[in-house]
Amino acid sequence: MRFIIIGAGIGGTSAGIALQRLGHEVVIYDQIRENKPVGAALSLWPNGVKVLNWLGLRDEVAELGGRMETMAYTDGHTGETLCRFSLEPVTTQTGQRPYPVARADLQALLMERFGLDDIRLGMRVVAVDQDDESVRVTFENGETDTGDVLIGADGARSLTRAHVLGQQVERTYSGYTNFNGLVPIDERVGPADQWTTYVADGKRVSVMPVAGGRFYFFFDVPQPAGLPYDRADGAAPLREAFAGWTEGVQRLLDAIDPKTSLNRVEIWDLDPLDTWVRGRVAILGDAAHNTAPDIGQGACSALEDSFVLGLTFALNDLGPEDALLRYQRARADRAGDLVLRARKRSHETHGFDPDVTAQWYEGLRHETGENVIRGIVGNIVDSPVNLGGGLLV
Repeated sequence: MRFIIIGAGIGGTSAGIALQRLGHEVVIYDQIRENKPVGAALSLWPNGVKVLNWLGLRDEVAELGGRMETMAYTDGHTGETLCRFSLEPVTTQTGQRPYPVARADLQALLMERFGLDDIRLGMRVVAVDQDDESVRVTFENGETDTGDVLIGADGARSLTRAHVLGQQVERTYSGYTNFNGLVPIDERVGPADQWTTYVADGKRVSVMPVAGGRFYFFFDVPQPAGLPYDRADGAAPLREAFAGWTEGVQRLLDAIDPKTSLNRVEIWDLDPLDTWVRGRVAILGDAAHNTAPDIGQGACSALEDSFVLGLTFALNDLGPEDALLRYQRARADRAGDLVLRARKRSHETHGFDPDVTAQWYEGLRHETGENVIRGIVGNIVDSPVNLGGGLLV
């Protein structure tokens, strides 16, 4: 079969590789004109890493991943360590080490493995049409393409989703803005092998190691949507929001070079969708389950989509419409549940209910790691990569 994929992000390229490995003809289109990923890095928890292992990228992903041995929470005002514990139980219980990775590095790896000659950039979709035999895509430049199946991995503002649902749906603002980027590792900010998070006032500052001697950092600032921001202001809003915070945070602010690595993203999510498929067209990744980053499962969930999509077309033989419906049934509930878990976590950590966040801070002072590990593993236990067998614990 011939597959057209709209979107050359993590979900689209991983789905393309999975389908190629089954012998299908696949072409990917994206409206971007050059590969400039949104966001500096992402968390690959074991469920996401296992999909990449399945795609034949085990060694390459391990090389890109940061070695994150421990996790710690620190009081943002005083610098006091609230708790610190090993992440080894995550690896032991799931059978795979998690990796933070620079998004651009992973994106380049996936695009190269898929084949750059079969990725067409600068192609914006304006219409999708289908009949009983095929699906047709029309692009802004007047070009068209026809295939047997269309996979819309075209992000949070997906046009493919509007075709599948018959309407565009509105996203929900999560209540905060995320600033993120990459800086050289500085152990005055946090140990080189640790995920360190500073918390206070409903705000968060976090660093985690990625390959190349770098920290991925993010700052969460609760604020209304739509506030003006001039890129020329650089890190000035962060200096204002985190004035008076402890030395490690100030060191991190000093290390940021806004000209090379500073992104500002308002965080929105999408209410869970039951419908992912219409005929020969299906959605995948953020188009299907735009998720806040609070449990680190956004990219992992897109990779799970690719895994299930590949298995569905490998194992079923009643035609593409049937295979896509099986993909939908296998994914919609699981992905929707992760959206709601991330939404709940965001509410707890960002001070939207001050009492709830204060209770969380107090709980961190007594945390041994057991509760946090349980939460991380709980997000993985129902992953399709476990093939219905649960975790080997």
